[in-house]
Parts: sequence; C-alpha cells; structure tokens
Amino acid sequence: MHFVSPQSTEEAARHLAEGGAKARILAGGTDLLVQMKSGMVSPETVIDIKRIPGMRDITEEDGGYRVGAGVPGQQLNEHAGVKSLWPGVVEACDLIGSTQIQGRCTIIGNLCNGSPAADTVPAMAAANAVAHVVGPSGTRDVPVADLPQGPGKLALEEGEFVASVLLPARPKRAADAYLRFTPRTEMDIAVASAAVSLELAEDGTVSDARVVLGAVGPKIIVATAAAEAIIGTKLDDDALEAMTKACRDAATPIDDKRGTVEFRTQVAGVLAKRAARIAKDRAGERT
Repeated sequence: MHFVSPQSTEEAARHLAEGGAKARILAGGTDLLVQMKSGMVSPETVIDIKRIPGMRDITEEDGGYRVGAGVPGQQLNEHAGVKSLWPGVVEACDLIGSTQIQGRCTIIGNLCNGSPAADTVPAMAAANAVAHVVGPSGTRDVPVADLPQGPGKLALEEGEFVASVLLPARPKRAADAYLRFTPRTEMDIAVASAAVSLELAEDGTVSDARVVLGAVGPKIIVATAAAEAIIGTKLDDDALEAMTKACRDAATPIDDKRGTVEFRTQVAGVLAKRAARIAKDRAGERT
C-alpha cells in the first residue's frame, strides 16, 4: 500500500486520479480504517489530506463558516460561532459515534461515506450547505443536497474529493434542528431522521423553510412539499399536520431488521414535526 501526505489540494487530486478505484482519501479515518480492517476495501493508495493548509480550519466567510475536510467533530461541536448560527448541524455532528470517535470523525467524511442514514447530511442539506469540490480539472461548488446519489454513491468525478463545506450566512430570526430515531441512545445509526431549517418574519410567520429526511430512502430526501406546507403559517396544528403528511408521502424506506416501512414512514413525519417546533423556538430567540 502506498501512503501519501500531499501539501496541496491539487496534489491530492492528482494522486486520487492516478489511483482510480484503488485510492482513498484519509481525513478522520473513522469509516475508512474500519472498512479496511473488515476487508470491505483494500486501497493501494491512501491519501492523507490533513496536512493541506485549511483542511483542519473553521473560518468565517461571507457571514457563514467554511469547515475544512479534516475538522474533527469535537472541534466543530465546540465552535461557538457555528453552534449559534447552525445548531442543527452541530447537534447532528455530535451524534456521530462515541467521545473517542468525535476526536477524529468529520462531517465531510460522514457525507462522503454515502450512507442514507448519515446524521450530518440531512442537517447540512437543510442548511443549504455547499461543498467545495477539488479535482484534476479544477474546482467547483456543489450543494450538499445534490451530492448523494444512492448508498455509497456520490456525484463526484474521478479524482474529485470534497475539500470543505460552506455553512452559509442566515438572518437573525432563523434557526434549524435535527432529530433522529435509533434503537439505542448512543453509537447507532438512524432508523429515520429529519432536519428542518426555517426563517421567521417579524410577526412569527414562517417566511422560508427547508425540510430534509434521512434513512427513509436510498439517499436523503429534500421534502419540498413539506416545507411549502409550513411557509406562510405560524406552525399551527393544521400546518404541522400538513407538513407531517407531506413527509410521509415523500418517504420511500425499506424493510430491514432495524425497522419496517410503516414504522419508518410514521417516524419520519413525527421527527420532522418535532424538529420544526424546535427550530421555530430557536429562531424566536435569535432576534
């Protein structure tokens, strides 16, 4: 196995392109090393990107925050600015693994693992987060919501990798929330999850919203109809019920040992309703 530690994103992209399907990016390693140990993958080239400038930084940008691909969960969870601006993203990140895992795991690794049950992906998609993608042909920005294509599949070309994610600026009367259901309280993956981001007008009416579901389809589901159901309302019971129904209509889960189609569909709507209420309460506090 060939281990490289590039000093620039361009060098990393070149190694990744040359290695093809037998090359893997190493940031936190909490997925990759487990996959290697279990024999799921056997890369010939491992590309450690942590020494590239900016990979382990959280920087302010245009009123938001850019999070490098090597930023561990613990660092993000303790960042006062991100916690204030995007609390739902932070609480999603905080659900990944144990305390020990938090010292290594990254939200971009969580995204690039391609799991429909990833915690941070619905939260980042609800935040309208944008991934900065680097490849042999240059760079491009892609909404996080557009990257997942199915289990283990991302909309990345050969040699491309995600170098950072921008969590954008937002108005003061706006907030988000993320909730999931798991059989165990800790160290488990979601059976169903929901992220809601919304903005309030001065009178408390929802002026904008995004609702994203996780673990109830082959990839995250941006539930546009669910968001439209609460825009223009004050999250009264009728609006919440309409949103809940839209979430259930959007869900396309499977039956497996962790949950049935009926259960996952039901829970997705319940989680979205609860997350919407939490997001509204938080938005009301950001005046």
